[in-house]
Amino acid sequence: MKRLTLLLAAVTLSAPLYAQNIATVNGQAITQKNYDQFIELLVAQGAPDTPQLREQVKEEMINRVIMVQAAEKAGINKNSAIETELELARQGILVRALMADYLEKNPVTEAVLAAEYEKLKKEQGEVMEFSVRHILVEEEAAAKDIQKKLKDKTATFEALATAQSKDPGSAAQGGNLGWAKAENYVEPFAKAVQSTPKGQMAAAPVQTQFGWHVIEVIDERPVAFPPLAQVKEQLEEMVRQQALVDYQKKLRDQAKIQ
Repeated sequence: MKRLTLLLAAVTLSAPLYAQNIATVNGQAITQKNYDQFIELLVAQGAPDTPQLREQVKEEMINRVIMVQAAEKAGINKNSAIETELELARQGILVRALMADYLEKNPVTEAVLAAEYEKLKKEQGEVMEFSVRHILVEEEAAAKDIQKKLKDKTATFEALATAQSKDPGSAAQGGNLGWAKAENYVEPFAKAVQSTPKGQMAAAPVQTQFGWHVIEVIDERPVAFPPLAQVKEQLEEMVRQQALVDYQKKLRDQAKIQ
């Protein structure tokens, strides 16, 4: 019984202690509540809750009060430009808090994500990617000569690419550029790839800003749409952002603007 009485006494003594201010600066109190909220904010942002952090926060809060008091004493807070800046900062904080509150009350559900995923998948349709190789040279005549040798089968694509291509990256691979969507290439090259049946060379060398290309489309295949699990995080963020856009529009439409 005696131990219980001592415990209750300790709790009773600690209650007003928690309610005390952590410091008073020129008569202005820095409350324990504000101090704890500052700590919680930093911890939520990834800072470790350590005695060092708590001491730094205390010193920072004291310094801030001292500087604000000095600014107010100098009348800086009455400057119209400063008043405008303070109001804009206040508005920004309230807008961010409003958006966060809306998202918390209107979370993105699994059903919404699944529906948005199917919608995007349908909108994309069938997208093709191509396995392509090329030989890049500076002159059209050289490109035509290479193309003729390939058609006559007097030389292999790999050998000519290795020996003559001005694209060192693909030349080392026998001219192979790997798999890619046609849109990844510059326009004349992309058009040639899209119009050339797989297993064949483009009808004629193609000129781009890099030079003249002898192009062969080795193969083609549909691009696999990524599974929902793989894009879920990005998709959820996209849905959240769109929800905020819609919410802001709704508020704007409901506002009486004269």
